[in-house]
Amino acid sequence: MTVGTSLFLIAAGAILRYAVTASVSGVSLATVGLILMIVGALGLVISLFYIVAWRPRRR
Repeated sequence: MTVGTSLFLIAAGAILRYAVTASVSGVSLATVGLILMIVGALGLVISLFYIVAWRPRRR
C-alpha cells in the first residue's frame, strides 16, 4: 500500500464517519468509516517504514 492509497483510505473513512448522515439497512457507515481510517493509518505507518528502511544510506 502506498502513501497515496493510505491517505485516500483515511479521507474516505473520515467522510463516511463524520459527514455522511444517510443510513443503510444492516450496515453502520460510521463503523465502516472507522475501519477504513484504521486500515489507512496502519498502511501509512507501514509505507513510511518501508520508505525509511529502503532509503540509500550515506556514509
